[in-house]
Amino acid sequence: MTKLTTFALIILYIFCAAPAVSRAEETLTWQDCVREAAKNHPDLISAEQSVKQSAADRDIAMSGLFPQVDASAGASRTKTTRTTDSYTYGLSGSQLLYDGLKTLDNVNAALENINAALFTYRFTSSGIRLRLRTAFINLLKAQELLRITEEIAKIRRDNLVLITLRYESGIEHKGALLTAEANLSQAEYEIAQNKRNLDAVQRQIIKEMGRKEFSPVSVEGDFQVSDEALEKPDFEEIARENPSLERSISQKKSAEFGIKSAEADFRPVVSVQAGADRTSSHWPPENDQWNTGLTVSFPIFEGGLRKAQVSRAKAVFDKAQADERSVRDGIVLALEQSWAALRNSVETVKVQKKFLDASEERSEIAEAQYSLGLIQFDNWTIIEDDLVRQKKAFLDARANALSAEANWIQAKGETLEYAE
Repeated sequence: MTKLTTFALIILYIFCAAPAVSRAEETLTWQDCVREAAKNHPDLISAEQSVKQSAADRDIAMSGLFPQVDASAGASRTKTTRTTDSYTYGLSGSQLLYDGLKTLDNVNAALENINAALFTYRFTSSGIRLRLRTAFINLLKAQELLRITEEIAKIRRDNLVLITLRYESGIEHKGALLTAEANLSQAEYEIAQNKRNLDAVQRQIIKEMGRKEFSPVSVEGDFQVSDEALEKPDFEEIARENPSLERSISQKKSAEFGIKSAEADFRPVVSVQAGADRTSSHWPPENDQWNTGLTVSFPIFEGGLRKAQVSRAKAVFDKAQADERSVRDGIVLALEQSWAALRNSVETVKVQKKFLDASEERSEIAEAQYSLGLIQFDNWTIIEDDLVRQKKAFLDARANALSAEANWIQAKGETLEYAE
């Protein structure tokens, strides 16, 4: 390799080391992402409509407790030997007096269904928070990884310039030069790869914010884990406030009222009716008439229908009771597992930081030794490669700690409104 080639390589290094002009991107904080997701995420909108649907079901059930009033009007013509016209209009109404508390039990069941829908909303919000936080961490990691790979590429360029000069001076062999060139190519490839990956992780966070259209975004934040749960918490206590468990409890209570409602069908139904109308053979009608009465009905035989309905209601309750126990056990297990993973990940970050500090110190020493010819290229490149690995490993450890924290928060059942 000639001196001219060496000079060209150095000029190329200078241009490659210059920062590239990036496209304009919207920069978001974690709070920005949360506010937008709370407003626009379709899953949250769907859960909100389910709450409204349950509220409407309650109103439907309650309507049976109030008077039922109907208005009617009619006209008819009958032709036999002569034509007869008939006109009528009037009001009629009825009021339920007693139905074995069936309607009231249906209302109570509907109220519990509203609670279940509200807890489902919280459960949905908790899941959205986890996915949004994961997307935020992935983008934060991708941005940092791009910075690290650019830093690594700079290290590789520095190494290539140094090795090229030593090779030109006859101090270093060609294998070392080719290895340095390969290392630089690898670093440049990783930069290009990470830039391509940025689009995918940007699209992920755009989706979890509920935006309809894609646009380049970046996020700002750090890798500091704030919810470390240093002391082992009471998992049973935390589980009681988990929306998934509270939803199961409400579903069980609703099923219990369902049994009472089904059993009420074996009791008599008492209602009062009244009506008033006018009728005559010409319009407007002039003849008044009214009626009032009391109706009592009692089931005698319906082919075992009501008995089967009670059996079904009891099966629904037994299932809901078993589901509640299963959910409770699952939440406690998830809490303990996620807490342990969080504690492990926090400690892993501390360990990886020590490895990174050691690798950086070794790299500085080895570079000086190699420049003075005190160590061989093979020994030096091993130390440089270890530095590259430790930089990436430290980033992975910090990102994993944030993800473990997000999983812990989700296991507790925290929603988008959670502070961190």
